[in-house]
Amino acid sequence: MKKVSARPSVRKGNAMNVWKLAGAKNLVRSNAPLPAPAEGMLRVRVTKVLIGNLDAAIYDGAVRVQYPLVPGRFAVGVVGESESSRFPKGTRVLLHSYRPILPKGTEKADLILSDYEICGKTCDGFLSDFVLASPDNMTALPSSVTDEQGLLLHHVAAGKAIADRLAAQKGQHVVVVGANLMGILLCQILIYQQTAPILVDSDPDRLKFARSCGVYYTVAADKTMVDDVCSLTGGRLASGAVYIASATKNDPRIPFRLCADGGKVILCGSGIDDLTLDLKDALIKHLTIHCISHGAGYLPTAINLMANGAIDPSPFRANTVKAGRAGMLLAKFAEKHAEEIGCINVIDLL
Repeated sequence: MKKVSARPSVRKGNAMNVWKLAGAKNLVRSNAPLPAPAEGMLRVRVTKVLIGNLDAAIYDGAVRVQYPLVPGRFAVGVVGESESSRFPKGTRVLLHSYRPILPKGTEKADLILSDYEICGKTCDGFLSDFVLASPDNMTALPSSVTDEQGLLLHHVAAGKAIADRLAAQKGQHVVVVGANLMGILLCQILIYQQTAPILVDSDPDRLKFARSCGVYYTVAADKTMVDDVCSLTGGRLASGAVYIASATKNDPRIPFRLCADGGKVILCGSGIDDLTLDLKDALIKHLTIHCISHGAGYLPTAINLMANGAIDPSPFRANTVKAGRAGMLLAKFAEKHAEEIGCINVIDLL
């Protein structure tokens, strides 16, 4: 592994700190001019960045990107000098991680790709002191939502997108395979909507932590899994099932086995996970399969869910480090190849 610098960040005059990946496992801090004001753009002081599985995989070189690249997919910040009535100076904002790709005249689009850019993957992310952003690519945070809660809003938005796609009715059972951050937040959303999630995972410690987060139906992914789910559903299995690809070591066949005839299976992932699916059960049961990688259109709803207390991330512990240790945090996360139970990794740029 290449050595990463632990030098403290330094910002002088009209310069700012920017952290760029010059290559796999090679995060470099440099000074750059402050971004000059541009028409229709606002300068935002980045305050905190959340590091997740995709960021770690990009740092490790497991995901192919174009270098140099500024990492950091999820971030919150504060608007600087501004004449905008929507975002006056000092407004705390959530920076959007997924940005619609605008048409470029007659240039032919790559039809096999998404219609969204992913900050920190297909374009520069937020690991810098300042960024320029369009008002359309940020959302104001109410005072009732903390910075750490704001960093989780893209997860909540994806969870709400999944819940809407499932369209489960009150009292129906839904299996969620994967007791990591995404899976637990999704279960909280489903409970708020008065459906009954059953969280399945191969790791008993993750299930134990999930119960501390208010998820009361948990099932171990073992030989008795089907019988255990049937005992909770009255023998009908679940009306829908979700597979969280980022929750490692869970068999992708599980949601198909635990979903009832005619149900829906949602595959949730960021596109970095190599999934090999056995569709035998899907064909036999006439299951409908949907794929969701983000909930870009659900951010306002996610903020309302967080502000109204429908989501409770308080059991999660924030492992916060200063920006000068960003490389060390990414390297540690990449070496583990999985989220630490009950922990979210935050880089503080102030």
